Amino acid sequence: MTVSHTVSVDLGERSYPIYIGSGLLHEPEFLVNHIPGNSALIVTNTVVAPLYLEAVEQALRAHDIRHDSLILEDGEQYKTVATAEKIINCLLQNRHDRQTSLIALGGGVIGDITGFAAAIYQRGVHFIQIPTTLLSQVDSSVGGKTGVNHPLGKNMIGAFHQPQCVIADTDTLDTLPTRELSAGLAEVIKYGLIHDADFFDWLEQNIELLKNRDYAALCQAILVSCNIKAEVVSLDERESGIRAILNLGHTFGHAIEATMGYGNWLHGEAVATGMVMAADLSQRQQWIDRTVKLRTISLLEQANLPVRSPPEMSVDDYMQAMVIDKKTVNGTIKLVLLKKLGEAVISSDYDPALLEKTLLEA
Repeated sequence: MTVSHTVSVDLGERSYPIYIGSGLLHEPEFLVNHIPGNSALIVTNTVVAPLYLEAVEQALRAHDIRHDSLILEDGEQYKTVATAEKIINCLLQNRHDRQTSLIALGGGVIGDITGFAAAIYQRGVHFIQIPTTLLSQVDSSVGGKTGVNHPLGKNMIGAFHQPQCVIADTDTLDTLPTRELSAGLAEVIKYGLIHDADFFDWLEQNIELLKNRDYAALCQAILVSCNIKAEVVSLDERESGIRAILNLGHTFGHAIEATMGYGNWLHGEAVATGMVMAADLSQRQQWIDRTVKLRTISLLEQANLPVRSPPEMSVDDYMQAMVIDKKTVNGTIKLVLLKKLGEAVISSDYDPALLEKTLLEA
């Protein structure tokens, strides 16, 4: 067994482990011990399949688990109802029953779509997350949020459906493109901003090691990130309260993704810019000082992430997209902002005129 760390997401009967370590794809027990039936469908994409599909299939064959594989196109633009329907069609055509398990092998898009299909197929079947990007290992694979995009808004169609386990094999990061690694670092940096100032300090000191894929540094970043997310999700599984702090930068970022066209900006890139905008508005509200905003910008820039809003986006573009954000209540946009480094707040108590200045200038 090569597991380095195990984090528990404590949700009563829906609790599950997150395994973090090197070589986990070649340890079948981590996977098969969480498959309650004798059949499975592996869902992956055209980029990941040539790299890692055989290892997962081999694990299932070794334990006589009947399985099928579905290889989807790669990209955020394919995170749609139509793609989810392809998964459902595959399940039906291959006679998968309610005891089957879906295995999401890929990044956040594959995890979200597969989890959504698992949530709705025959009113819910088991699924397992095998995230292969940094962003999915530290964020999207944990917490049970599943869904697909709508042309008018990101993740507007979905369900809460917790996985049986998350298997984060750090070896998969060796094949991750540099741009995707940086996108994942945006979500890592988010955890320091919202919940752990000491972790933010650590990230400032270790950003070069993380960019260079140092194993120990990446493991530490994934472990701390998963611990923070597990803690928050355990307190608020369905995002009725505190869990929304995990969306720092996301309301602005989702507006960028929807307006600029899904896939043109990576999710982590849009979130990075969104976090700068959140810090900018927080400073304008005099909730944080300028130093916190400048440190945020500096760390994101060191991670090779964008920190400026797309010049072609207007205030109206943002407002039209943000008003349909899932945190909006009765037409009032709630934003995740910073009270200080390491402490976030969900608030509609901001000056609309200052928000407009942020949208114009940040």
